[in-house]
Amino acid sequence: MNTTQQAVYQQFGLVNTRSMFEKAVTGGYAVGAYNINNLEQLQAILLGCVETNAPVILQISKGARNYAHPSLLRAMASGAMDFVRAHDSSIPVALHLDHGDSFELCKWCVDNGFSSVMIDASHLPYEDNIALSKQVVEYAHPLGVSVEAELGVLAGIEEDVVAAESVYTQPEEVIDFVSRTGVDSLAISIGTSHGANKFTPEQCTRNADGILVGPPLRFDILHEIEEKLPGFPIVLHGSSSVMPDYIHDILSFGGHIENPVGVAETQLREAAKSAVCKMNIDSDGRLAMTAAVRKFLSENTESFDPRHYFGAARERLKELVKYKNTHVLGSANQA
Repeated sequence: MNTTQQAVYQQFGLVNTRSMFEKAVTGGYAVGAYNINNLEQLQAILLGCVETNAPVILQISKGARNYAHPSLLRAMASGAMDFVRAHDSSIPVALHLDHGDSFELCKWCVDNGFSSVMIDASHLPYEDNIALSKQVVEYAHPLGVSVEAELGVLAGIEEDVVAAESVYTQPEEVIDFVSRTGVDSLAISIGTSHGANKFTPEQCTRNADGILVGPPLRFDILHEIEEKLPGFPIVLHGSSSVMPDYIHDILSFGGHIENPVGVAETQLREAAKSAVCKMNIDSDGRLAMTAAVRKFLSENTESFDPRHYFGAARERLKELVKYKNTHVLGSANQA
């Protein structure tokens, strides 16, 4: 590899996630990993983190890569850091591949400015998961790119990731998996789920405000993993709480979502104080923007300027990010 390839993400001013996670584990907070698909999401997430002085991981899935088109991603990565600096900030920003499903996709991302990649081979047999994860590590690490893998399976639907039910991570496997693959962080399954319908109504209870909340996370599994791998960075996927205000506005202004329910914020706050140093938040961002667009267009029926309704969506997503960083993740003022 030539020196240009070795430092692509560093040329943009991005960082890998290793130092982020070291600080988060020590500081007892989690870094928000927010998914982006378009310009408005990118602006909102960066502004939310600049205004709360929080580190951030920008996540791009395989589907988002196809939507935005790979040719624009390098410009987005470079533009992200220019945008941060234009707001007189120097918060650390990582660009991460979410749910990479092949070595080839991970390799492309490493070669084109991503500072972190996830290889998700959790659907494969255990030994195959190890082999593919190790292959990605062996390519990424010499180029300074950090690697996340997954052990266990999360239920739910997130673009191309589909699973009918969860398979909890087996704590007895984690030492073997991490030592044989060399991954930098591990996504585990302890009861979170992808999408806006994370649990069935039968699994849920109502809190003091009468809002449906899912079953408790398996903190017993998390704590056993912490004991086996002290200080090792743990990742929670499917960490949206499916916030009631957004659901209310979507339903009030013509939308329909069947049995929306997320992970209780109290559970996420507790997890953020553990070895969980990265939480993936996608559905809440989608719900926030959809709620804002539906509300704006309903109340401004004459409007046809995308800047107006996307501007409203951008503002609502920014406020969501600020709320999550401050009141859920604990990452505000940690940059």
